Amino acid sequence: MTEELKDQVEQTEPVQDAVEQPETEVDEIIVDETVEEEVEDSVDEEEDTDVVPVLKTKKEHKPVVNPTAEEDEDFDWDTFSSGAKGFSGHKKEELTDLYNNTLSTIQDREVVDGKVISMNKREVVVNIGYKSDGIVSLNEFRYNPDLKRGDTVEVYVESLEDKKGQLTLSHKKARALRSWDRVNEAMEKDEVIKGYIKCRTKGGMIVDVFGIEAFLPGSQIDVKPIRDYDIYVGKNMEFKVVKINQEFRNVVVSHKALIEAELEQQKKDIIGKLEKGQVLEGTVKNITSYGVFIDLGGVDGLIHITDLSWGRVTHPNEIVELDQKINVVILDFDDDKKRIALGLKQLTPHPWDNLDQNLKVGDSVKGKVVVLADYGAFVEIATGVEGLIHVSEMSWSQHLRSAQDFLTVGDEVEAQILTLDREERKMSLGIRQLHTDPWEKIESLYVPGSKHTAKVRNFTNFGVFVEIEEGVDGLIHISDLSWTKKIKHPSEFTSIGAEIQVVVLDIDKENRRLSLGHKQLEENPWDVFETIFLVDSVHEGTIVELFDKGAVIALPYGVEGFATPRHLTKEDGSAVKVEDKLAFKVIEFSKSAKRIILSHSRVWEDVKRAEERDTKKSQASQTTKAMKAVNDNMEKTTLGDISDLAALKDQMEKDEKDEKDKK
Repeated sequence: MTEELKDQVEQTEPVQDAVEQPETEVDEIIVDETVEEEVEDSVDEEEDTDVVPVLKTKKEHKPVVNPTAEEDEDFDWDTFSSGAKGFSGHKKEELTDLYNNTLSTIQDREVVDGKVISMNKREVVVNIGYKSDGIVSLNEFRYNPDLKRGDTVEVYVESLEDKKGQLTLSHKKARALRSWDRVNEAMEKDEVIKGYIKCRTKGGMIVDVFGIEAFLPGSQIDVKPIRDYDIYVGKNMEFKVVKINQEFRNVVVSHKALIEAELEQQKKDIIGKLEKGQVLEGTVKNITSYGVFIDLGGVDGLIHITDLSWGRVTHPNEIVELDQKINVVILDFDDDKKRIALGLKQLTPHPWDNLDQNLKVGDSVKGKVVVLADYGAFVEIATGVEGLIHVSEMSWSQHLRSAQDFLTVGDEVEAQILTLDREERKMSLGIRQLHTDPWEKIESLYVPGSKHTAKVRNFTNFGVFVEIEEGVDGLIHISDLSWTKKIKHPSEFTSIGAEIQVVVLDIDKENRRLSLGHKQLEENPWDVFETIFLVDSVHEGTIVELFDKGAVIALPYGVEGFATPRHLTKEDGSAVKVEDKLAFKVIEFSKSAKRIILSHSRVWEDVKRAEERDTKKSQASQTTKAMKAVNDNMEKTTLGDISDLAALKDQMEKDEKDEKDKK
């Protein structure tokens, strides 16, 4: 066994030379039998490899130089095996500990430090103090182009022995694992770390931190909104780790957190000095449709759109622009001073204070329409000075209309001042006052009986409202639309917006209304109808409408009549239908009510009644002749014929009675 150990010691010299480890002279080595057995076991386990385990520390896993000595044929192996103090000057226990350190424990999936002992264009040989060296691909050191022999690098032990017995290492995995530990440590200790902004992504930026891709939200780049993210790409910046997802290994960093502390102190200083009416300088931070956010040095305030200018503002960007420095006045703030209301227009005098003192009610002014509403239009006669033109003051017309029917935004108009209140800063204007009121000379313009063309404006159940000209309205009653047609609703006769010919019937100047007629354009046909549709006269008519209470019958000359259900009975008892053409008798005619009542059943009933009358007359004539003959015969008869005459008389009386019963 001593000879075997000697051979192993002799083999250590070339191995140490290969890794360029400094030589250490060994004066004397004394090993007892126990150590000898341990060395023997270690050598037996490694008899398939040509490399002898090198000495290293357990914690740092750094290579430790194995003592070598020139082969000495006169080496006192007996003294070495007896445990006595040898040429090295070490005791047995010290030598045992020194030897045990060469067998430090290295496990799979562990990150250790190693030393670069050689490298070529493809590979790097790393010594981690194990019985063999590991090889790492040079590609894993691309980030470190200055890597050289002797550098200390961190590696990840993937496998102590692969299929070929080779130690497998990875620098990339070690760097990733160490980076993850460093990131977690940075978050725990709230450290400031450096990172490289690689590129943009949705909602922020991608930052390289210790080789890990971290996410930098857009809101965490700076305390003010960022409008151009591209200017940060390629820059090195300082960050704080604010969030780590251990499960998905996601890291969120923030640059804003570094400057918030400083800004918070500035914010406290500013808030502590805030007073209403105080004028401060600020920077336009953001523009919205409802106002402008101003950065007062770490404290944000809002200028509402109505406080930007004394005049009308459609959008705040008409007044200010981003990053513009402006002076603002503090209008109000809440108890915590977290919401600060600012004003810009308050720094300039109110336009009403500069309004011409000579302006008075009745004066004419010119202005621009800035706002339209259904009830009226706001006209700006000077910057910040507006007047309201109510829709009722836009025209002499009495129709209910909206301001959009008369004006549009941007129109230049002239109006008359109706009211002026300088204290309340209110003004009402009127346009119609600049034009003559047509009702002042209505009697001369629209004489009763005069004919005009009007425009239909509106309908009611009782008539049609029309406008002859702007401000002159009139009503055509439903009964004055037609002489002949029965109109249930004006929409059956005309339509809104249509032109219609009218005749002025009456003038109501007080209520500004005209009574108009349309049928009066023609002569009253009922004067003629009175001579045609006489009572009991028969005319051919067409049934145009049927309903429960009767039927409407169209008669000649465009006139219509009416018949009740009992006057619509046919001779054969069948029911009448729409579009039946039948003979009708006039049973009632009213010129004032323009009403004609008809009957079809009366026609055939009268015919039948006439026939019956003719039959009765014929029978009566025959009876008279018979009676005369009887009387003549009575003068010639004898007593024996009296019974026959009595029978004849009875028969005649019976016939006469039957005739009466029949009637």
